[in-house]
Amino acid sequence: MPTVDVKNLANRKVGTLELRDDVFAARVNQSVLYEAVRHYLASLRRGTHQTKTRGEVSGGGRKPWRQKGTGRARHGSIRSPLWRHGGTVHGPQPRDYSYALPRKVLLGALRGALTAKLQAERLLVVDKLELETHKTKALREILARLGIDKTLLIVDGNSNTNLERASRNLAGVKLVATRQVHPYDVLAHDRVLFSQGAVEKLQRAIALRTKAA
Repeated sequence: MPTVDVKNLANRKVGTLELRDDVFAARVNQSVLYEAVRHYLASLRRGTHQTKTRGEVSGGGRKPWRQKGTGRARHGSIRSPLWRHGGTVHGPQPRDYSYALPRKVLLGALRGALTAKLQAERLLVVDKLELETHKTKALREILARLGIDKTLLIVDGNSNTNLERASRNLAGVKLVATRQVHPYDVLAHDRVLFSQGAVEKLQRAIALRTKAA
C-alpha cells in the first residue's frame, strides 16, 4: 500500500497517509490516458468555423452573360465555386466536437494519472488548505515554502473563498474541487497538491467497486 507524507503549510511533516492500491497503485495505461486527454480537448473546441456556400456569398444574382452566342462557357452566377470569390464546396460548418466517453474509461485514466504523479514524486498532501487572507502574495509564499515553482493543480474538497481568490491570479495554478478532477488537469500540471480531506474523499469516489458474492 503506497504512503505519502502529510505536511502543513509551513512544509513540516505532521503525519503519514496510507493510499489505496486501486487508486494510487493502478496500472498506467497510455492508451486510456490518450483517450481521456483527447476527449477533454475535444469538449473545449468551440466549433464555430464556417465557410459560405454559393447561396450565402454576396452578389451573383444576375447571369454574367447570355447563354449562347458569346463563344464563352456558359455560367449562371459569378459566385459559383468555379469563380474567384465564389462559394466554398464542402467547407467546414458549425459543429459540436464533444463525444461521449465511458465513465469506466475516464475513471481508469484518472487512477493512472494519479499513480503516475505519485510515482514521479509530484504529488503533495497537506493537512489543510486554510488561508488567513485572500491575498495572492500569501499563497505565493506558501507555495515557495513547499518548493513549488512550476505549474500546480490544487484539489480541495471544501468551499474555500480565500484560497479561490488567492489562486486565481497565479499563472499556472488551477484550483478544482474533488468532483472536478480530470486526468487532463493532473497530467497538464507539474505537481498536484491535495488537502488531506480532499484526497480521502477522492479515493472513496473513484475506488474500484467490487461485486458482492
